[in-house]
Amino acid sequence: MARGDGRLTHDIDPQDVGPQDACGVFGVWAPGEEVAKLSYFGLYALQHRGQESAGIAVSNGKQILVYKDMGLVSQVFDESTLESLVGSVAIGHSRYSTTGASVWQNAQPTFRPTAQGSVALAHNGNLTNTADLVTMLQERTAENGPGRRGKGETATTDTSVMASLLAAYPDRSVEEAAIEVLPKLRGAFSLVFMDEHTLYAARDPQGIRPLVLGRLERGWVVASETAALDIVGASFIREIEPGEFIAIDENGLRTERFSPAEPKGCIFEYVYLARPDTTISDQRVFTVRAEIGRRLAREHPVDADLVIPVPESGTPAAIGYAEESGIPFGHGLVKNSYVGRTFIQPSQTIRQLGIRLKLNPLRDVIAGKRLVVVDDSIVRGNTQRALVRMLRESGAAEVHVRISSPPVKWPCFYGIDFASRAELIANGISVEEICRSIDADSLAYVELDQLVEATNVPKEKLCRACFDGIYPVPLPEDDLIGKHLLETDAKPLKVIQ
Repeated sequence: MARGDGRLTHDIDPQDVGPQDACGVFGVWAPGEEVAKLSYFGLYALQHRGQESAGIAVSNGKQILVYKDMGLVSQVFDESTLESLVGSVAIGHSRYSTTGASVWQNAQPTFRPTAQGSVALAHNGNLTNTADLVTMLQERTAENGPGRRGKGETATTDTSVMASLLAAYPDRSVEEAAIEVLPKLRGAFSLVFMDEHTLYAARDPQGIRPLVLGRLERGWVVASETAALDIVGASFIREIEPGEFIAIDENGLRTERFSPAEPKGCIFEYVYLARPDTTISDQRVFTVRAEIGRRLAREHPVDADLVIPVPESGTPAAIGYAEESGIPFGHGLVKNSYVGRTFIQPSQTIRQLGIRLKLNPLRDVIAGKRLVVVDDSIVRGNTQRALVRMLRESGAAEVHVRISSPPVKWPCFYGIDFASRAELIANGISVEEICRSIDADSLAYVELDQLVEATNVPKEKLCRACFDGIYPVPLPEDDLIGKHLLETDAKPLKVIQ
């Protein structure tokens, strides 16, 4: 069945991606080790957090070299490039842009010269007071006077602003500048940065985005997720605390608190963003997602023949749903994992051929079955609408959709690229209306309290803003609210002061 423009309505648009995280960060201090290759493998484990660009910075003790480009980690780096990046300290970054254009200039790590050497910085998150920081940077560069380092630099991202600020104190070391700058940052930030000799890391006072510390036999590792520690053979030590700044060099590890901790970890990490083999707050993400599925089955049972996931993020919850309900689990959809945001847009002629670029059904598994289809979230509803139609055309007798998160009603300002509030399908219409919109036989979401209980983290220590509109860090009206929220007749934001 085709629309008037010739596009088959069962074709799932590869550009219609779900929620995307801002970035993955990795840092290593390990004299005598191949730190560039360790960073490469660490970024490989964090590829799911950003697929637009990748970069690695390495110091040999005298200078920092940065190599970065657009594309996946495996596309940007090869053996000869990694072998040319020799040193004892390195940081790496895989980017998904939530601020600043997706161009080479905004790829990270971001490099700045300083009065005493240089600094390179990589960032996961999103600041909410960038305008204030730009003003601060302008004041600093004016104080430094003509010809001083930092004069005339142009910042196009919050990461660029932070790097420039760290370089804007000519009479201080990078470490001393960090102690000055970090308390002034607002929003979500998990940072790894370096000078010629030292690896640094910092996490915002709310700890919204994850950051963990690991130990190598002859060094230390900092990464966005424990899965990156596993791939390089590092043992997990602990999470970097909210509001904590650490420095690692030949004198060992030292830590300083730049702000009191006010934990508000992102609940969506458990639902979708983190790898299932990652551990957050002592909870294995796979285990949490399976428990969400079990709770979904208890809350919203249905008579069905088969439980299938929308791969890959829906798989653990689908397993939990099947275990709790007693309905068999099966794979009814095959995903092309290499279709992403940069996939070439197919022409109308190609679309008319009905090629399914993202998901393809297994007809012999689906035909004649009453299906429970488990997915992680519904944002705009376009993907689920096309998916339900695809399953029906493959012979499904019934399609019951179960979602392992509550309805997404609010945009994220802390590093997840949700749709704007006007585009969120759950904003303004009921679950029953969404069900009719996607043409499912039934639709149900997990309740927020059930999701929170599945994480085993107290509700007051989680950021749930995308579900309940309660933002743990105040939002500047001129920068954010006007851009994202006033395009609808939205209710006023609720902000925790």
